[in-house]
Formats: sequence, C-alpha cells, structure tokens
Amino acid sequence: MELVIDRVSKQYKNRIAVDRVSVNLKEGVYGLLGENGAGKTTLMRMICGILRPTGGTIALDGTDAGEEAYRAALGYLPQDFGYYPEFSAEDFLFYIGALKGLSRTSARKKTKELLELVALWDVRRKKIKTFSGGMKQRLGIAQALINDPRLLILDEPTAGLDPKERVRFRNLIESLGKENIVLLSTHIVSDIEHIADKILIMKSGRMIFEGTWDRDKGDLESFYLSLSEEREPSVDRGMVKL
Repeated sequence: MELVIDRVSKQYKNRIAVDRVSVNLKEGVYGLLGENGAGKTTLMRMICGILRPTGGTIALDGTDAGEEAYRAALGYLPQDFGYYPEFSAEDFLFYIGALKGLSRTSARKKTKELLELVALWDVRRKKIKTFSGGMKQRLGIAQALINDPRLLILDEPTAGLDPKERVRFRNLIESLGKENIVLLSTHIVSDIEHIADKILIMKSGRMIFEGTWDRDKGDLESFYLSLSEEREPSVDRGMVKL
C-alpha cells in the first residue's frame, strides 16, 4: 500500500499555502510538524479530497483522491470535527457508519467496538452536547475509524485529552500503523516522538524535512525548533532527509 503525493500545490489568489510537496507514504505512522500557517491542514484536506490541488496529484495505490474507492479507504479526524449535539454517541456513530455504507448489522457491531475502544460505552446514550472536550475528541477518533480505513488522517487528535487519554491514544495509533497509513499532525512534539515511524516537517508551504528519528539524534523538539527558526528555505536547498 502506498500513498503518492506528487508535486502538490495549493494557491489562494496571491498566497501559496502548499508549494510543490512530494512525499510517498507506506504502512506506518507519520508525524507531521509545522508552525501555524505552515500548510499542514491544507495538505491534509487535499489528501482527504476536501480541497482540490492547484497542481500535482494524490493517489492511493493508483486511485486518485477524487474517486469513490479512495474515499472508501479514508478515515479523517479534522481539527474541529462536526457533530450533532442532540445525538447520543451511539446514534452518532451508527449514523456515520450508515453514511460510510456499512450495513445496519456492521454499523451496530462497529459502533459498540469503537465506543468500548475509546472508553465511551458507558455513556453511549448520553447526548453529545453534555460531553467534555476530551470525550468529544475521543468520539471524533471513533468516527474516523468506523469504516476500518487503510488511510487515516488525524489533525490535532490529542487536543483536549488528558495525559492518561493521550497515552491510550498513542498506543492505539501505534497498533493501527502496523497495517495502515496513519498521518498525524499535532503541536505536541512528544506525541510524535513516541509513536511516529517517520517525521515530516513543513514550513512556509514546503516539506523541509523527512526522516526517521531516535533518541541518539538528540531531542526532536530542539531539532524542530531549530529548523523552524531558520530563514526561509531556498528552492535550491531542497528537503533535509535523514
């Protein structure tokens, strides 16, 4: 399985949000870092088919991001995921399952499995509007997994989670990355350092670093900050790889 992002760009009038990004992702967990405005969310929205690139292509095993088969293999947790406040957690997941094309039996089974996985089964009949921020975020993680996606895109998934919940989430992502492609964007560098098989760093719309990381190389956060504080990368310099 391979996600191929080939020279992808996104331009809004006079502003280039993503500038000719190319990267190939295979099974594993990829941690995407970058300051606000670096282009991370725009790139992820293009990967999810929500935005159309100005240039370049995105394909999963040769299937373009605009095709139905691509969307069927995709799970997405946006930074602010939409939910229906009057729905219960159980009804909401069942509804998302129906939208994804699951049968009633499969949707019910998957809803129970995921609510247990994110520790919301005991409050499954409570309305979402009564949930805390952390509970809503866990429900968001569950809805992203409802169709057993092969490609999972997570934008700030640990926002609102307490330390114990973050550890549980990291363990879940590690297990999902063994057979799927998981792209995780967060400002919490330690989360990425713990679970990512590969690190991606964006700045000013460009991918400026791609590589693995281990403790022998030092502190990832310090390295990330040093790259972020550098002057604008030149076109000729290209991308740092380790």
